[in-house]
Amino acid sequence: MNAPATAGMLRALPAEHRNRLMCFAREVSFPQGTRLFEEGGKADRFWIIRTGTVALDMRVPGRSAAVIETLDHNQLLGWSWLFAPHSWHLGAEATSPVRAYEFDATAIRSMCRDDPALGASVALWVGNVLAHRLRSSRTRLLDLYAPYGSGSLL
Repeated sequence: MNAPATAGMLRALPAEHRNRLMCFAREVSFPQGTRLFEEGGKADRFWIIRTGTVALDMRVPGRSAAVIETLDHNQLLGWSWLFAPHSWHLGAEATSPVRAYEFDATAIRSMCRDDPALGASVALWVGNVLAHRLRSSRTRLLDLYAPYGSGSLL
């Protein structure tokens, strides 16, 4: 959890950029079992989890959705909002009651376009989270569906 790729916004962004983003934060809460988004849906917001846990899942044809990763305190929920076509690549469900900061993606993308330094910081932060999630997805899917899991082939 302490690796830079999974570091929360508080450690990943310079204080000035973090403070500017937090001006757009809205406090929200979700009961356990709430579907926050579905694969393919419009990615028009993102969250920083304050309390609780959220499972990221991926649809697998002919099977139930595979949980890829579980997110908790201070982690970014949602990265698809930053990259066109702005549609969710995974699904997400609250696995416990969740409190979070919610951000409007359109407003944050506009702010990032207007301030290239802020945009670069946000892109690097989200990019690191994305790289971590892709590695987690690959490992989890290999564990679930490959003949020998994600272990060595030798």
